[in-house]
Amino acid sequence: MSEKQQTVAIGAFVLGAGLIAILLLIYLLGSGFGKTEKVVMVFDGSVKGLNVGAPLALRGVKVGEVTDIDLILDSAKTNVIMQIEANFDAQNIHRKGITETDLTEELISRGLRAQLNSQSLLTGLLYVELDFHPESPLNLVDIDSPYLQFPTIPTNLERITKKLEDLDISKLTDELESISNGVNTLVSSKQFQNLPADLANTLESVRELASQMRTQLSSSGPKLNTVLDEAAVTVASANAQIPKLATLVQTNLKTLNEAIAAFEKGMNGIDGLVSPDSATLYQLNMALQEMTRAGRSLQALSNTLEAQPESLLRGKRGDTE
Repeated sequence: MSEKQQTVAIGAFVLGAGLIAILLLIYLLGSGFGKTEKVVMVFDGSVKGLNVGAPLALRGVKVGEVTDIDLILDSAKTNVIMQIEANFDAQNIHRKGITETDLTEELISRGLRAQLNSQSLLTGLLYVELDFHPESPLNLVDIDSPYLQFPTIPTNLERITKKLEDLDISKLTDELESISNGVNTLVSSKQFQNLPADLANTLESVRELASQMRTQLSSSGPKLNTVLDEAAVTVASANAQIPKLATLVQTNLKTLNEAIAAFEKGMNGIDGLVSPDSATLYQLNMALQEMTRAGRSLQALSNTLEAQPESLLRGKRGDTE
């Protein structure tokens, strides 16, 4: 291989290695590897036990450490706040996907909050714990700092202490005293004093009632058994008679249907007899007319006999003359 070819090969190798190094650096920077920034946090309560160098942990994974602790007096509000500065190293946080949002700002927007927590109950040392509390409000304190501020939330002990401080002890004492006076009045009342005796009488009445119920049940038990036995016999007899009754009902229904058919047939015959063009009805009308004429003749004979009783022997007067 010539010297010129060797020079070209070495140059290509160096150029390729440089490109690989640049791509690896871009990847590591995009994933958050090796990215360290300064952050600041503000706490209202005591930070006793928190020292410089204390860990800054996100769900137990160390992502930084405390670098400075300052005590700030706000003259306008006459209160003291604790300003904690820390290095935030995101080398253990790997981002998935492509996004242009700053990692720290994205964590805060998702509810990242800082809170003091105990490293050990024996030593009393504290550390700064980072975790996600999206339900908590985003409260940032107006401080003179060039660094990004992590929102903070109070510890559980601080919350309890705050609630105790908000309690109106004087009012609570008055209410407790009022309750105590009411209890004393109730205990010293005659009704409360008679309560044990009334309770004993009530228990005795309950015992007597239970005894009477036992006696009643013991006397009514055989009768109840007899009634149940008779009811069982009646049910069995009814079960035996029901098929017979059903057969009898079916027979009677058949006879009734036949009687109804015969009645309908007779009614049809009567309809034929009483129709206007029926021969039977014509003959009946003629017979009625004959009976009417016979009745008139009998009426005339009756009138004649009444006027001339002797006409039965002599005949009518006109006939003799």
